[in-house]
Amino acid sequence: MLNPFFLQGSSSEQGLIQDLINEQLRMYGVEVYYLPRKYITEKTVLREVIESVFDDAYPLEAYVENYDGYADNTTILSKFGIQATNEMNFIISRERFQNYISPLIKNEKNIKISSRPKEGDLIYFPLGDRLFEIKFVEHEKPFYQLQKNYVYQLKCELFRYEDEVIDVGIAEIDDTLNGGNLSGEDSDGINTIIGPTQTLTLVGVGITATAFTGIINGGIRSITVTNRGGGYTSIPKVGISSASTGGLTGIATAVMIGGIVVCNDNVNPVAKSVQSVQIVNPGFGYTIAPQIRFIGGGGSGAAATASIGDGIVGIITVTGGGSGYTAPPTITFTGLSTVSAAATAVVSSAGTITAIRITNAGLGYTAAPIISIGAPSTSSSGNFIFNEKVTGSTSGTTARVRSWNSVTNVLEVSSISGTFIIGENIVGTSSSASHQLRKVDVTQIKDGYSDNENIESEADQIIDFSEINPFGMP
Repeated sequence: MLNPFFLQGSSSEQGLIQDLINEQLRMYGVEVYYLPRKYITEKTVLREVIESVFDDAYPLEAYVENYDGYADNTTILSKFGIQATNEMNFIISRERFQNYISPLIKNEKNIKISSRPKEGDLIYFPLGDRLFEIKFVEHEKPFYQLQKNYVYQLKCELFRYEDEVIDVGIAEIDDTLNGGNLSGEDSDGINTIIGPTQTLTLVGVGITATAFTGIINGGIRSITVTNRGGGYTSIPKVGISSASTGGLTGIATAVMIGGIVVCNDNVNPVAKSVQSVQIVNPGFGYTIAPQIRFIGGGGSGAAATASIGDGIVGIITVTGGGSGYTAPPTITFTGLSTVSAAATAVVSSAGTITAIRITNAGLGYTAAPIISIGAPSTSSSGNFIFNEKVTGSTSGTTARVRSWNSVTNVLEVSSISGTFIIGENIVGTSSSASHQLRKVDVTQIKDGYSDNENIESEADQIIDFSEINPFGMP
């Protein structure tokens, strides 16, 4: 017979045992944080989770039952790379979880189970500054003492980051992913920032570019395309006949365009055609208009004519490339002339103006005109914060910050939802930083500890899974 001094199934005696256990946990336990996993998206075939978020953390007392493999010799080399095998078992109060945490998360969206700790949730251990993932929840140990269970035993392993979003608002936890710096390495030196990322090149503080020019006589005023031709696979060279003795032959470049319907059976209508010709150097000393030829490029049929004049704009020299340009600015010429000059700017990937191409050198200038270059239409401010949410002002695309370089204006993001649009502002939710987007590069950050390309290449030469099952029937 059971002990007659204890009433089996009595709520009062069960409550006494629960209170004693709670007191023991507060005396001999440590304070940890419980992070419930919220599932954002998942596949429907096998219901694998493909995106989840941790944005809440609840303090909770827990007793460290054991810490197998927590110290030395905690990494193993497997076919999946170097893996950390640190394990810890935590014991928490069943009553404390049901009365304190469950009411707070039961109405949260995307919470699968709120009545108990669930596999996949995280435990933050402050003393080691580490995150552990719950692999199994034992709820029957001890086994029905006085016909009730009082604790949960959480069997945990060191958390292996797989592009989950962790933003609980506690700096010590949010910084665990990168060890408190932006190197992408945790306290063990393991790269935790893996998975698909995008590198966004943003526009910094805008500075207007500057340039100057002179005037010449007998130079190439303009070049007009009379036949676009077709079938060009590369940009052809523009050949200009030589100027008279003592003069300088002009230099020009072709501008290509695709998608033009070419009514010529001998050319490929899918390939590019000549759109226009921009003058790099108008030359001087021409008494008659030079001949224009297009050389190379893989196509045919393109033709153009040139006109010359006196008092035209000469070589344009860029004295300051400026910064912050996302598109070619407007170029204007101020000065007395019969026909005003026109030109277009060449903007580099860094957002600076590298050259100005003349589309029309004008006519009748008696003095060198003043060149005015449009200011960059951008405003930049602030610095982004690690792991904060950023949003594209036009597209509404969201992402999480993985790193930000304020010198190069390069922003690396992950957990991207949507497609960013060139020219829109990227705005940080927490920092309120705002910078205009100039360029998007899609890349993949590789985990240096699981880079098994060499092993994979050698394995492919031993077993070929591409066509047949090597373990099936021959």
